[in-house]
Amino acid sequence: MEHKHEIKKLGDGRLIVAVGVNVLLTVAQVIGGVISGSLSLVADALHNLSDAASLGIALFARIIGRKPPDKFRTFGYKRAEVIAALINLVMLVIIGLYLIYQAFFRFFEPKEIEGWTVVWVAGIALIIDVITAILTYSMMQNSMNIKAAFLHNVSDALSSIGVILAGVLILLYEWYWVDTIMTLGISGYVLWQGFTMLPKTIHLLMEGTPDHISIADVIETMESLDHVSKVHHVHVWQLDEHRNALEAHVVVNNMNTEEVEHIKASLKTLLLERFDIDHSTLEIELSGNTSCCED
Repeated sequence: MEHKHEIKKLGDGRLIVAVGVNVLLTVAQVIGGVISGSLSLVADALHNLSDAASLGIALFARIIGRKPPDKFRTFGYKRAEVIAALINLVMLVIIGLYLIYQAFFRFFEPKEIEGWTVVWVAGIALIIDVITAILTYSMMQNSMNIKAAFLHNVSDALSSIGVILAGVLILLYEWYWVDTIMTLGISGYVLWQGFTMLPKTIHLLMEGTPDHISIADVIETMESLDHVSKVHHVHVWQLDEHRNALEAHVVVNNMNTEEVEHIKASLKTLLLERFDIDHSTLEIELSGNTSCCED
């Protein structure tokens, strides 16, 4: 237990460092973008700021999520991380739309851009993005938020490479329009990330059935157990991104209490092994009850 606590503290420390370097990088990129006149550099800065905010929110959610269940939150606080993911994704979409808006007007009012400033600042950004990705890589396996943050940093690194390319083309050929095109590319990627992950996050918060679980398969599997004649009133949802839950009414043949408890235990084991459902609430009904099968 103490070892796990140390690992969590180490993870929190990595997130704090990642937030700090990304905030500093954002400031540097905004200053560089204003001085050079590069919109793509400002676009990359806003993307980095969203990453810093994403990491900060994920850190806060991790801390909240460790709180044990209480009388107000009987399932615990793990969904704090899902709420954090929703906030981060909405923020990404807003930023993406704002950058497209800015790029649209830049097409009609092109500005001269200082290429060397763009290249140097974007080069520093690339190094920071790689460092942040390394800090979060080992933590992303078991967390939707940290994985999203890691993917954001990888996309930031790609964006920085694109901005460097734009700076080089501006230096060589004075193709100032490349900066606007790169801004649209970064914006499109940001929006693609946001709109790809938003449905999954909302689905979890709306207590939707996990993607890998079919209600029909669950019912068929449960009804295949001896002495189970019917399963109805079935609900399957995710408590958080790692725990699945089920509620169902199970009609069994007339039998004594001990046999009923044995069937219930067998069903719970079956649900855990076949569908990874580790929290199940089963209402047992006897087949002799004429109202047992009404939902």
